[in-house]
Amino acid sequence: MKDNDTYDLSWDEWDELQRPAAATTDFDEVVEAAISRRGFLRGVVAYGSGAAVMGSGLLYGTSVDAQTVSRFGFTPIPIATDGTVHVPEGYTWQPVAKWGQPLFSDAEPFDPQNAVGVASSDRVFGENTDGMEAFVVGGRQVIAVNHEYVNTKINLPQNVDGVPTSADDVLTLQNMQGVTVMEVAEGPDGWDIVVDSDLNRRITHNTPMTLAGPAAGHPLVQTAADPAGTTALGTMNNCGAGKTPWGTYLTCEENFNGYFGSTDPEFERPEDYARYGIGLEGRYAYEKYDERFDISQNPNEPRRFGYIVEIDPSDPNSTPIKHTALGRFKHENAAAVIAPDGRVVVYMGDDERGEFMYKYVSNGVYTPGGPTSELLDDGQLYVAKFDNDLTGKWVALTPEATGMDEAEIAIFSRVAASKVGATTMDRPEWVAVNPVAAEGYCCLTNNRNRGIKSNAGGDPTPVNGPNPRAENNYGQIVRWYPSNDDHGSDTFTWDLYVMAGNPTVHDDKYGGSPNINEGNLFNSPDGMMFDSTGLLWIQTDGNDSNADGFAGMGNNQMLAGDPATGQIERFLTGPQGSEVTGLTWSADRRTMFVGIQHPDAPFPDGEGVLPRSTIIAVKRADNAPVG
Repeated sequence: MKDNDTYDLSWDEWDELQRPAAATTDFDEVVEAAISRRGFLRGVVAYGSGAAVMGSGLLYGTSVDAQTVSRFGFTPIPIATDGTVHVPEGYTWQPVAKWGQPLFSDAEPFDPQNAVGVASSDRVFGENTDGMEAFVVGGRQVIAVNHEYVNTKINLPQNVDGVPTSADDVLTLQNMQGVTVMEVAEGPDGWDIVVDSDLNRRITHNTPMTLAGPAAGHPLVQTAADPAGTTALGTMNNCGAGKTPWGTYLTCEENFNGYFGSTDPEFERPEDYARYGIGLEGRYAYEKYDERFDISQNPNEPRRFGYIVEIDPSDPNSTPIKHTALGRFKHENAAAVIAPDGRVVVYMGDDERGEFMYKYVSNGVYTPGGPTSELLDDGQLYVAKFDNDLTGKWVALTPEATGMDEAEIAIFSRVAASKVGATTMDRPEWVAVNPVAAEGYCCLTNNRNRGIKSNAGGDPTPVNGPNPRAENNYGQIVRWYPSNDDHGSDTFTWDLYVMAGNPTVHDDKYGGSPNINEGNLFNSPDGMMFDSTGLLWIQTDGNDSNADGFAGMGNNQMLAGDPATGQIERFLTGPQGSEVTGLTWSADRRTMFVGIQHPDAPFPDGEGVLPRSTIIAVKRADNAPVG
């Protein structure tokens, strides 16, 4: 039988099991050099947008200690280690949508001890809420939200250790994941789901999708069930999200590799599987009960996942589209912006240790009200190279540069990026683009392998400019400024907005950057969104032991950051064991919707009830805007 402990692993821990790999490499000299250059390390952390002084190789800004004016409309809160949500004085919160809550009146009510049966599993709000975006459709408020993965011991509570033992168990898990599109409304008792709204929709691991772009129809994505290679079933491990300028939802397929396995233990896996971590045993036993996920029977099926999927929240009958031109890797989120010349730019991160940051630039231009069907299928995919002189460039992944054809670049984007020498990063998570300044940000959540071993493609991971610490357990946020304020440009300058750390434990670079102090300690920045005023909201998914190097950090949390000063303050703490992830706002900006994923505590319903991932609504008591 499967080792049941693997059901409780994080996805990056799962990847380590699939690739215990690479021999340890001696990076001592690199690490020592980085430590001895602490003046440089301090120099790459700067405050103030556009602080780079070109030609000097240095950055200048105003220190946090010198700031006398705060833009934050709240009093920062302390850490918490309990089982509920905390927000500042003058703010309130309430649940809006909980795992198992009906979207349609024909769904069975949630059973506090037995959870959700297979018949209702695609008619209720899904598990493990993650990235989300809000839309206005005909004057109605609609939220599209991801359901990243499942917690089998909670979702199948009647099964021993949550192990799936039947096709119905697997179908239940498949239905709990994917995406929910739901209408919400605010009434006298607060926000709630509009049950039976004609806009409500569940998108699961079995929903038909169109494959579009360079990989569509290629032999590598053709299967017996889809010999044309143009219609895939389902979207999975939907992590972060994004919104297009024309009002559609972008959901991002991340750790798709963990859903596939083989009923033949002797099956010889194709060479490309190693780079993407596809093993002989899946996390949820799909391969035992659904032949589509058995790689010994359907070796091309995994190549139909790992993309960004576009969903129209205004049309519940529309077919989602997998845009292969945006590359195939472990997509975290998608931050879309319009370049000055009208081209569409999408920034993306590949969330695995030592992988890369990407961007896509359309060949066509966006015109409000004009056609958009080709904008995410016809364009150029780039990968980032950061130089230690605080400059960088986006390298086009072309056939000439990679020796691969366009379809191969789309399907094996990691391989293409390695071929051009892209910079290995500390797990690129969410990307956010400032709405009031020409700059982008990416959470580099952590990387315990930095300076220790290569990535899955054999690329070395030495300490480098945007990743300045070996065995990085705290994470940092890198910021870049596109040349000429043009996100379509292929060059940029960069700095670090913050290096998380613990100055109460460390007196070196592991203590963090100067804008980290005892009052705002955190680790593993993950989710990230800007509000309409240009404040940066940072969500964490890290070590919440509150011990040793993480002492004083408490539960995972959400903080607000001021890009102009570098000031960062704690706004919200989640229940013990949870990740705080996903953020969007109501149309009037008076409500902030925040996701609480996989709480250990009996949240939000209290003792005697299974814990439930939940979207909460946060408001000011005076009903003033919150972003």
